[in-house]
Parts: sequence; structure tokens; C-alpha cells
Amino acid sequence: MQKSAVAKVLSDSAVCEQCGGTGWREVSSSGDRRVVRCECFGKVQAQRLVQSSGIPARYAQCTFDSFQTESNTALAAAKIAVENWTAQYPIERTGLLLIGPSGVGKTHLAVAALQQLMSKGVHCQFCDYRELLKEIQNSYNPSVQSTELEVLQPVFESEVLLLDDLGAVKPSEWVWDTVSLILNNRYNDNRTTIITTNFLDGPARNVAGVQAAGREETLGDRIGERMRSRLFEMCRLVQIHGKDYRQRFRSIGPR
Repeated sequence: MQKSAVAKVLSDSAVCEQCGGTGWREVSSSGDRRVVRCECFGKVQAQRLVQSSGIPARYAQCTFDSFQTESNTALAAAKIAVENWTAQYPIERTGLLLIGPSGVGKTHLAVAALQQLMSKGVHCQFCDYRELLKEIQNSYNPSVQSTELEVLQPVFESEVLLLDDLGAVKPSEWVWDTVSLILNNRYNDNRTTIITTNFLDGPARNVAGVQAAGREETLGDRIGERMRSRLFEMCRLVQIHGKDYRQRFRSIGPR
């Protein structure tokens, strides 16, 4: 029997002994014979989703099990909140907005959620905010083969999108228009979005009554007040506090 694409996708070239790589196995009950999906099918499907998700190699091993809270109650609470949200999907389709300083593990938790969702067969896409904007700008170059629509298509169409490091690019009218295009498209199509940002929530500096001098930039400053408001319609806020996650592990050193 010819092997199907299910077998070909297995990274280790192993072929399931029960189905021979077809994704279907035969069962007998009371003399009746029929075929059912083999257990390997879900694993292969999840693997294909991971391969097409765009998760960088640096984060490929990020799971809930590998997220270390080190007795930090704030980190533990954030981990539980994201785990619970993931378990409830798709009953709960409201997205997540993970806010916290650099290095506390926001991307780790967000990718862990994607990994868990993909194991359930959910199509997910990872997008680095800065890289996405660069790709869109690059698509305007006549010598580049890709178009803006081709760059944005997986961003618009993925069932769950992780937009990592929102606000990392200096704001401009074009940046605000692009953020608006992405978020409004997903909002109108009722698609789930997970967002991470290093900027604390707060209104833009041009809002009446807000003192701009002597304060750090807020999420409103970086993406615009209108889109900040839209985020809270789309997402559930999870604030993450703790020491720099990456520095903690670098300080351990070789064992």
C-alpha cells in the first residue's frame, strides 16, 4: 500500500505499525470490519501545524511544563491564567493580552499556549511584530516577489494568531494604520489573537489630563488610543511581574 502524506510528514521517518502510515486502521466488532482514524493521525496533524506555525527555533521547546515560576506567586498566577484559557478554547474565544517588562516570560507562555492548541488540531501562527512590519514594508519594493496581501494572509486567516512584542516599533501614521488593519480584520472575523507587549497599559499622551513629561511610554502611545481600546474588546488582560526570566537562567551557568 502506498504511504500517504501522513507518513511522509513524520520527522524521524518512522511509520506507524498500526496503520502503515495511512492514518487509518482497521477494527473489527461483532464480525463487522471498519476503519477508524489511527491514534498517530492527531500527532502527525499537530506536528504539521507546528511546522507551519512560524514559531522561531528559540521558542520551539516552550511549554507550560518548562515554564519555571520559582515560587514567584505572580508568575504562577499568570501561568495558571494562560493554562486555564488554553484548556477552555474554543469555548472561550476571547484572546489574551500579556503585559509585563522584558524577560519575564510572556513569549514563553504565549508559545506554550500555541503548542497546546496545536496539539488539539488548532491552526496557529506566530508573528514577531517588528519582523511583520519589515516584511510588509519590503513587499512594497518592486523587486520583491511577495505582495502585502501575501504577507498578511496568514495573519488574517490563522485561527489563533500570536502577535509578539506589540508596540516595539516607533509609532508613525503608517504603523498605526497597519496595526489597525490587522486588529480590525481579526476582530471583525471573530478570530482569536494572543498579544505580548513590554509597554504598560495606559492612555496615549495626547489624551486630555495626561501628563506626558517625565513618564514612560504606554501601550496607548505606541499603538494609538483607538487600537488600545480595541485590544480590550478582543483580549483578556494578563499582567506578568517578575525578574528577568532569561537572566535567571543565564546566571545558573554550566552544570
